[in-house]
Amino acid sequence: MTSYDDLPAGFADIVAPSRQARALARALSLGWRPMVDRLNGRFVSLTVLRMALEHGTRLLRPDPGVRVEDLARTAGAPVTGEWVRPPEQRKGAILYLHGGGYAFCSPRTHRTLTSRLAADTGLPVLAPSYRLAPEHPFPAALEDALAAYRWLLTELPPSRIVIAGDSSGGHLAAATVGEACRSGLPVPGGVVLFSPWVDLSCELSVLSDREYRDPFISPALARHFGRLYVGDHNDWSDPRLTLLDCAGLQLPPFLIQVAGQEVLRGEAERLAEALTASGNSCRLQVWPGQIHVFQLFNRLFPEARAAVREAADFIRTAAGLDAAEQAA
Repeated sequence: MTSYDDLPAGFADIVAPSRQARALARALSLGWRPMVDRLNGRFVSLTVLRMALEHGTRLLRPDPGVRVEDLARTAGAPVTGEWVRPPEQRKGAILYLHGGGYAFCSPRTHRTLTSRLAADTGLPVLAPSYRLAPEHPFPAALEDALAAYRWLLTELPPSRIVIAGDSSGGHLAAATVGEACRSGLPVPGGVVLFSPWVDLSCELSVLSDREYRDPFISPALARHFGRLYVGDHNDWSDPRLTLLDCAGLQLPPFLIQVAGQEVLRGEAERLAEALTASGNSCRLQVWPGQIHVFQLFNRLFPEARAAVREAADFIRTAAGLDAAEQAA
């Protein structure tokens, strides 16, 4: 599971990441990580963090060819959010669940990734603004994600839908598919997870951090946000929270991409192993030298562009688009 053999041609033999990727990782390891380690999950102002991320990510420009449309409940949708539409749309959709520790970020902060996925696949991307903790703890985000998925099912066959997400959004995407299985909903054509946060208790990430020393994610801070999301729900074995028990679930194919030096790498490997052991299909790609959700920087890093292209190829196949083109 930990080899790089599944990377695309030209990247399987990477010894060192690109200059841009190295510069960002170094800046984070010297500035951001020491600061959050000192905080140790305390005195974190969510208001300041939310504002900083919302304004800071505007410096990352989305793909210029897409169109962003506001999604309002008044238009019949059960959630707010946005559509990110490519110039020429194909039949299908990507339900994208953004990351941010279940407590911050929004569809706007992730437009560099959703717009590139839309441009590379030809599929519109639905990015809901699901409710955030601590104002709306578990299971609010999952209820919103399921509502968005059910709404898409009224418009499209499930085989034409792919659910994707990054970090906590990766956890939410996997939980959504698992709950769809358990509740009798049809499953989507595929699932794409970028640096998924698998273990909200952070027991796995604490162990991994000793080996990988993530330049961005502090397990202590992640645990803080995990507790904010779980709230008063004390059953950590709830199948809507834990992702590693896949027994008996007939799930769609998964693609998991994770960075080689991030603290969530071990969690991604464990999830891939659990999916495979339960008879489900899973491709795991470990990208050496990259940081958490490096795909957001697809307009800056060659590795990020290649990773999103790999995800787009998987999505097209999972949604049956390539087969439809060959038949035509």
